[in-house]
Amino acid sequence: MTRTMLLHTQQSALCQSENHAHLCRQIPTSAFIVRLRCIFLLAAVCAVPIYAESPGRPAMSEIIRAMASTPEYQEISLSPDHRYVAWVQGTKSSNSLATGSTIFLQEIDSKAAPVPVTAKAGPLTREPPIIENGLAWARDSRSLAFLSDADSAGQMQLYKMDMADHVVRRLTDLKGNLATPQWSPDGKKIALLFTANANRALGPLAAVPAPVGVVDEQIFEQSLFILDIVGQRTTVISAKDRYIYEYDWSPRGDAIVATGAHGSGDNNWYVADLFTIELATQSERSLLKPAMQIASPRWSPDGRSIAFLGGLMSDESIAGGDIYVISSAGGAPRDVTPNLQGSAFSVIWDGSSEILFAEAIAGGSGFGKLNTKTGEVKILWEGPETVRGPRDLAFGLSLAADGKTSAVIRESFNEPPGIWSGRIGQWKRLTPATEDLSRWGKAESVQWMSDAYIVQGWLVPPQHLDPHRKYPMVVWVHGGPAWLTAPSWPAPLDSNRGPFLASQGYFVLFPNPRGSTGFGEQFTQANVKDVGAGPLRDILAGIQKVVATHPVDDDRIGLTGWSYGGYMTMWALTQTSRFRAAVAGAGVSDWLSYYGENGIDEGLIPYFGASVYDAPALYAKSSPINYIKNVHTPTLIVVGDSDVECPAPQSYEYWHALKSMNVRTQLVVYPHEGHEFSDPAHVLDLMQRMVSWFDDNMPRSD
Repeated sequence: MTRTMLLHTQQSALCQSENHAHLCRQIPTSAFIVRLRCIFLLAAVCAVPIYAESPGRPAMSEIIRAMASTPEYQEISLSPDHRYVAWVQGTKSSNSLATGSTIFLQEIDSKAAPVPVTAKAGPLTREPPIIENGLAWARDSRSLAFLSDADSAGQMQLYKMDMADHVVRRLTDLKGNLATPQWSPDGKKIALLFTANANRALGPLAAVPAPVGVVDEQIFEQSLFILDIVGQRTTVISAKDRYIYEYDWSPRGDAIVATGAHGSGDNNWYVADLFTIELATQSERSLLKPAMQIASPRWSPDGRSIAFLGGLMSDESIAGGDIYVISSAGGAPRDVTPNLQGSAFSVIWDGSSEILFAEAIAGGSGFGKLNTKTGEVKILWEGPETVRGPRDLAFGLSLAADGKTSAVIRESFNEPPGIWSGRIGQWKRLTPATEDLSRWGKAESVQWMSDAYIVQGWLVPPQHLDPHRKYPMVVWVHGGPAWLTAPSWPAPLDSNRGPFLASQGYFVLFPNPRGSTGFGEQFTQANVKDVGAGPLRDILAGIQKVVATHPVDDDRIGLTGWSYGGYMTMWALTQTSRFRAAVAGAGVSDWLSYYGENGIDEGLIPYFGASVYDAPALYAKSSPINYIKNVHTPTLIVVGDSDVECPAPQSYEYWHALKSMNVRTQLVVYPHEGHEFSDPAHVLDLMQRMVSWFDDNMPRSD
């Protein structure tokens, strides 16, 4: 079926309209994919949103524009001598569809304004916008390395700026994906991760083109690459067919510790092992083949120990758990935080026996100091906000060589992001305070009992409450499941868009049910072989608590979520009639078919204990499709057509079943979108549809 035939079949002018033309791009030409995508897009163009702007609430387009106007700080790096702080700030193109990033440099004790640092000669404007990130200071603070696609859009290269003259020099001429530069201790080399000839963004969250022709798994090798700055020599030191995820230099600079796996990089992160590479011989020595997920290896200053994070983790980009220490000579690892009440997300050695760590705790952020010999943990600071530092860390900070001065990005539901520096918990703001553009009320932490667990969540109310009325509420379940909702400023392209609903007159409850990180590893693992039923009991108990204590209309409760939250939405509707309306985003309807469709099936085994081929009954027990006849709730289903983590057929299957049973439903498939959306126009369309769906299906009875 061609695009013309599709439009003719629809008898619709939607695709011809300016506002929705982005939903009707050319469909691929492989016969099977064409037919499948035509079905999906058929559902998309039928689902025309009727978004009614109410005089009592701001338009969704206004809200998203306001959020997009606040600074987006993506990473931060403090110079080791704590004189300068550099950060990456998001930029937008003239049409607000493509996004880029710019590096800024601020002298901390100076009143001078921050200055841009860029590899671009001449005007900074370009379509698509320049992308610059990957900050890395030399240990003597004399140079700042970074990545930029200034010379060729979409192709990052490594650059170095000397602080003496602020001259930027290009160091590489490579074709492929570059990431995570890191200076050697002596400042003569820079290591970075390099994927030769990568033709797409890496990671399961990115859009992955549909396979055509003879299908075979495309395996990228993310190699560890060493650039000798003095001799201008480059060397790949990691083994062939080895995908490197994270690494750290040894104190003497003669070896590197890394996490990696053979085969598919997206899929095999879940079975990565820990090993060292000797630079002189390029020989690899295995340290640990763990039965858990691991992340963030860090070498101790005396070279005798390596710390890393271990536990149950569901996504590479949100890896948290307990802190483990292993001898750099090998041996058994020690869990040095077996009773941690939160989940560590980054580790920094402070001497040879103490570790500074950032954690998610109590639904917010915290920092602690760990004595690796005694196991004693000293809490340095906790707060109801999200605190970030370097790129690729969900929670963290950048620490100077003195072990005391830090720089962080701080934000919450009610506070836009800002750059701060100083001692932990005594930070001072470096960037100007941003106007609070939120159109919702003050968030509060709520707790309740469910089974034997104390469960925490966040409640965001509408901005202005009428004491004489009750309000509808939407429950927004986070992804993961080994993740959490922590207070952060909503951005259109982030998954944290729940406060947008609060701006439209809804209470929004963000539960952190069992399986979430930030409440200890035992809590994180409490949904193993029970990914649906136990967490749902936690969510229902939270609703009961909020309805009893807040002006929420018990008859107008909606449910939504993305990824695991999309699965929980699909699952909940088969188990209870509690919800009046639902929006399932990038969900999973059938674990059995999902196992063979997605690109990260290794991530399922820690949760189910075996593959689907060895334990099909266990997967079937938690599959919403097997209980689909219980669903009566009006359900909007949304997904990207290039999602490899939660493929679109899962959404189609659920939608098809509901439609067959005459349950009110719509399916919207967004073209060229992966698990994370990249087009702000799609996000606006999605949020408008979501609000309309809840408005239409949870109307006020008065």
